[in-house]
Amino acid sequence: MKRSSWGFGQIVLLSLHVSLTTAFSDSILQILPENSGSSPHHRHRHRKIPRDDNLYCDSWRFVVEANDVGPWARIPSRCVAFVQDYVTNDRYRADSEAVADASLEFAKTVKVSGNGKDAWVFDIDETLLSNVPYYAVHGFGCGHRSETFDENSFDEWVDLAEAPALPASLRLYKELEQLGFKISLLTGRTEFQRSATSKNLDYAGYSNWERLILRGPSDHGKPATVYKSERRKELEDEGYVIHGSSGDQWSDLNGFAVAERSFKLPNPLYYIA
Repeated sequence: MKRSSWGFGQIVLLSLHVSLTTAFSDSILQILPENSGSSPHHRHRHRKIPRDDNLYCDSWRFVVEANDVGPWARIPSRCVAFVQDYVTNDRYRADSEAVADASLEFAKTVKVSGNGKDAWVFDIDETLLSNVPYYAVHGFGCGHRSETFDENSFDEWVDLAEAPALPASLRLYKELEQLGFKISLLTGRTEFQRSATSKNLDYAGYSNWERLILRGPSDHGKPATVYKSERRKELEDEGYVIHGSSGDQWSDLNGFAVAERSFKLPNPLYYIA
């Protein structure tokens, strides 16, 4: 899902300043200091954490991915290296592949009607496309609460249309096509980015989508959950049956007019309400 500060939804961005190869290696993730503005509850919780950072951080990642902690603002200081290693190495890809495998296993149980109304909905940013190359050269936050997401530089990145595909998602997308699903793309990007988004999707290997749905003027200020629910409802009102939905944020998947099955991709870097 796209990270933005345009007033829709609560978007929490963590600073990602990396120097990467094409395999996304050697990254450095910068975050807000753990004790900066942290609540007494958080300080008390961290006094009780296990000594083994790797064990603790793997558990922390699990509970944020499961949405057990609800909205969260930053990665614990002791987990920076863990998350850096996770998102730039094989574990992230393996987890993404596992989600794609589970999605495909479900998809194969669906009796596709052949009437062109059996739908699957995908988010785009960090679901179909990876923006890690952008974060390789742009650090947001830099450890200071007052600094915000740089909308202009991200828009420039979007205009380049060079974000690579997430391999597991590209594989799933192609197999869903073969099974006869009609694919709609539902993104937090705005309508003026339609051309660049289409170009990037083509560049990354995606094609033949049924709908590319972006935020219009009337969607300004809406939380992501509300906006995406409304757009799914419009698809249902047109007769589509949304069997599956894939996204990296729970706000991509929850709300109303939800899919029969929703599939959450891993993303321990930030939270969007």
